Amino acid sequence: MPAFRWESFVNARLKFPDVYDRLDEYRAASDLMSAGMYPFFLPLDGHEASVVRRAGRELIMCGSNNYLGLTGDDRLVGAAEDALRRYGTSCTGSRFLNGNTDLHEQLEAELAAFLGKPAALVLPTGYQANLGAVAGLLSPRDYVVADREAHASLIDGCRLSGARMRWFPHNDAEGLRTALERIPDDAARLVVVDGVYSMEGDLCDLPAVVEVCAEYGARLLVDDAHGLGVLARGRGTAAHFGLTDRVDLITVTFSKSLASIGGAVLGSEEAIHYLKHHARSLMFSASPTPASTATALTALRVLRAEPHRVDRVLANAARVRRGLAGAGIPTGDSPTPIVPVPMAGTTETLTAWNRLVERGVYVNPVIPPAASPRLRTSYTAAHTPEQLDRVVEALAAEVPAGSPRHRAAATAA
Repeated sequence: MPAFRWESFVNARLKFPDVYDRLDEYRAASDLMSAGMYPFFLPLDGHEASVVRRAGRELIMCGSNNYLGLTGDDRLVGAAEDALRRYGTSCTGSRFLNGNTDLHEQLEAELAAFLGKPAALVLPTGYQANLGAVAGLLSPRDYVVADREAHASLIDGCRLSGARMRWFPHNDAEGLRTALERIPDDAARLVVVDGVYSMEGDLCDLPAVVEVCAEYGARLLVDDAHGLGVLARGRGTAAHFGLTDRVDLITVTFSKSLASIGGAVLGSEEAIHYLKHHARSLMFSASPTPASTATALTALRVLRAEPHRVDRVLANAARVRRGLAGAGIPTGDSPTPIVPVPMAGTTETLTAWNRLVERGVYVNPVIPPAASPRLRTSYTAAHTPEQLDRVVEALAAEVPAGSPRHRAAATAA
């Protein structure tokens, strides 16, 4: 092997662009760190129901997706412990070859039965479920039409598939019709939407989308990550509208209502069989761990047995919306546990977030390019009325008077 020559490397760096040049140019995160306003990757010391601990302080958690409040449930913890003892810490391989267990197949069967689909396929994460479903099904010959607000994992799946992408305005069935009209008649097409949109908490206009898809022969995939455990006694968005049979594929994640990690695709027996042999995110990833699979399975059983948890989380979110509306802060049309509070700008968002933490309330600050500035709040079945009232009080005190919400309220008055 020829000896390394430093001068050759330096000369090459002067001649060719270097992908590492962008590392020095990226200043956004370090600038926030220097200003003491960096809100990401915060280490938490622990949690208990609706409270988390950070640096020895307790904060009311209004930024998680633990909708049913099951992450600390003794039944789930016990199921994970039992799975660890029986199966070990990892399957150490893909389900396609040596990482499949009866736990995975049991979860698939019970999930399919609960959501009203013939079959299900469990994958390591919800992100990989979307990648596998979209990229596994489509080819560069096909077209995929996505809602502008569709989750990043759906968009990445579309790009990975190589299919020709088209967009339609958020929740605009007429915009979807226009996009489908422009696709050649001899091309296969798939429409991808969220059931519940994670930033606003609004529902897909599924009845209108289903009708347009039927008119143009398009298959439909609904990512129901935030609908599972939340709508229709936990059965999700398609069941909420009575349209389960008219949605071709449903994807879900276990990292929200099911208090674990993992994901699944649900559909016909034929579609799931095909994806088992074409979804690269399944075939070339290690399978979900036994502990996480057992946890999700137990959470699903708790959801079936205790649907009052769904009623409670929706009632808790409604209590917060009423409280914020009374304080002059309308919160849009979300009927879900997600309650967004739009802000005027990035600085206002991060300042309010910082002051809320000081008040003992943890929310999620959302800033561009992820979405327009907002405080994304979300609620669980574990929150108490007293905690929710404290959250409303803190938000009413810290959301700037000049925010879009306050201006809208003032105009309406």
